[in-house]
Amino acid sequence: MPRTTTGPTAPTPATTASTATASTTPPHPLASLPWEELVTSALLGTDRRPPAVPGGPVPADGPAALLDAAALHTVRRRAGLRPAVPGAGPAPAPHDPRPQLPEAARHRLAQLLADRAAPTASGRRGSAPDLTELIPQWLATANRQGFRAPAALVPPLLDAARARTDLRPQALAFAGPLGLWLAALNPEWKFALRGSACGSRLPDTGDPEAVRRVWEEGLFAERVALLDAVRAQDPAAALALLTTTWSTERAEDRLMFLDCLRTGLGAGDEEFLERALADRSRNVRATAAELLSALPSSAFAGRMAARATSCVNPDRTGAGASIAVEAPHECDAGMQRDGVAAVPPTGRGERSWWLGQLVEATPLGVWQERFGGRPAAEIVALPVADDWAGELHAAWCRAAVRQRNPEWARALLGVASAPPAGSPGPASIAERSKLLAVLSQAERADWVAAFIAAHGLSEAFQLLGVCTVPWTGPLGRAVVDALDIARDGGSYPWSFSGVMGLAERCLDPAEADRLEVLTATPDEQEGASPGAGGYWSEAFQRLVSTLRLRATMEAELT
Repeated sequence: MPRTTTGPTAPTPATTASTATASTTPPHPLASLPWEELVTSALLGTDRRPPAVPGGPVPADGPAALLDAAALHTVRRRAGLRPAVPGAGPAPAPHDPRPQLPEAARHRLAQLLADRAAPTASGRRGSAPDLTELIPQWLATANRQGFRAPAALVPPLLDAARARTDLRPQALAFAGPLGLWLAALNPEWKFALRGSACGSRLPDTGDPEAVRRVWEEGLFAERVALLDAVRAQDPAAALALLTTTWSTERAEDRLMFLDCLRTGLGAGDEEFLERALADRSRNVRATAAELLSALPSSAFAGRMAARATSCVNPDRTGAGASIAVEAPHECDAGMQRDGVAAVPPTGRGERSWWLGQLVEATPLGVWQERFGGRPAAEIVALPVADDWAGELHAAWCRAAVRQRNPEWARALLGVASAPPAGSPGPASIAERSKLLAVLSQAERADWVAAFIAAHGLSEAFQLLGVCTVPWTGPLGRAVVDALDIARDGGSYPWSFSGVMGLAERCLDPAEADRLEVLTATPDEQEGASPGAGGYWSEAFQRLVSTLRLRATMEAELT
């Protein structure tokens, strides 16, 4: 057998020769150039900026020489790097006293966040639920139950909130103090520090010194959140806090702070708002006028009512009751001081523009007094002379929304089953949505259900957006019945995809079993679009599976 040695191997002649050659190789001609010079030549190109050797000729092989020198410098820089002096580590994250998530709910959140990051396939959605769209609902339920986020899932949760602004309020509330602690260490999550309104950075509103310090030294988002918190507990104290720095605030900041006064708005705010009518910013003046118009007993409301009632009056010249309108002929200095914009938008007449602003700012109770105590429904049904009905009703709609007056909102909406052109109020779906938001949750759901039953889903998407989730039984059945009618019609479901997506998120999960019958592929009708039945079957399968998944998620969190 051959003998085996374990000692050190003797250097071969070839190894010795190569070592000797390396040790006697002259340094590269560009080795003496600083690193910054090499980087500049690489960025500009060796043709435009050839690397110059101090005291020597420029190498002929410029690009290759540059790469050789860069490789040499890289090794030299890495070898000569000195270890940095360790800095002080961050303080531990604040304690979060909320209870942990149940294990099943933790796995569910991990699945939802992983699906968000997964690449989406193009084309048909198939029958599987869209997990990404269920994240907001999951977060809302988890926050309602008072759970805290698992530490390992806070980073992907912050990534999801960075990509989707609609997730941020619920995600930051769920992430809690750990989320803010991590956001302070990662610039990609700095949005959490700017928009933190979950209260974890706010001082005790009962501590005047802490409130004053945050108000004078805090970030803008912290100051807005602080003013909101103080306003909710003590409106007078919040107003006093605001007045201490009002004259030194920027115009855009004054606008945001003024908007906080909507909470707890009362007669005590009138003097401050009157002063704000003379603000340098047009937007601040307009917001102050809007807030004053919501105070029916304010001097501002009285001034606007006097102007408006000089333009709109009962018409007693005819046989029946009607409304006569004489729009303003000028926008004087007093009107402009009270927030009436003198210059109308493009395509709008001056007089109608001024009239709308006066009526919008007038307390609605003034009209009932002006028209002999008639209820709102009778007033809006009166004929209006000289084609002023559209302008007058639109201004009343804005007033009803601004003053949160359900009687006038109900009157202007009219009967849901009536054609929009035959209703007393505006035919615009956007304006109807705003009026619906004034009504109670149950009333708006009933109105939208009746609208869908009479007119279908083609114009109902925006109306459904103001209805409370989950939808009530009558509203949910109206939506499903309308989808079933469209399915029987044989058209493609693409034009109803928005409503179907809303149904997946808003329909009561208890409806899943009743919808099972709609998952079957319907027989092709004569004149129907080819393949439409398969698309509808997939859409209803996805709806049913999503509703069942939502029910499971609710059970896991409770």
